[in-house]
Amino acid sequence: MFRTLMIRTFLKKINLAVLCLFYFGAGCNHFLHPVNYLAMIPPYLPLKEVINYVCGILEIICSLLMLFSSTRKFAMYLTIFLLIAFIPAHIYLIQLGGCVSHDFCFPAWVAWVRLFPFQFVLMWWAYKTWTLSMDIRK
Repeated sequence: MFRTLMIRTFLKKINLAVLCLFYFGAGCNHFLHPVNYLAMIPPYLPLKEVINYVCGILEIICSLLMLFSSTRKFAMYLTIFLLIAFIPAHIYLIQLGGCVSHDFCFPAWVAWVRLFPFQFVLMWWAYKTWTLSMDIRK
């Protein structure tokens, strides 16, 4: 019983670490490869560069806030809010047929999968990580 509890706690910490690394990497990617993100921002939105960098900063902030139990709930809600805010970019990517440039092009079905179900799986993962991590003691 004690061993099972230790394994569950370990797996919850691994899940949290993977989620933190995922969003930290995604946030950094906004700065390392901005051209891909700029091309995904719908043309009706102004200040594309500002949007890109703010999104990158917010993803990095989310990943860092997830590390602390006192800020984890806020981080998860912020993450879900960002994922909802990214939906217009995913819809625009679908409208473009999955190709925003010669360097960033994939089959149209991948663009659909990124929105349905992947975007919603990411929302669920953020929420579930918060609920699972409530009993992790630091």
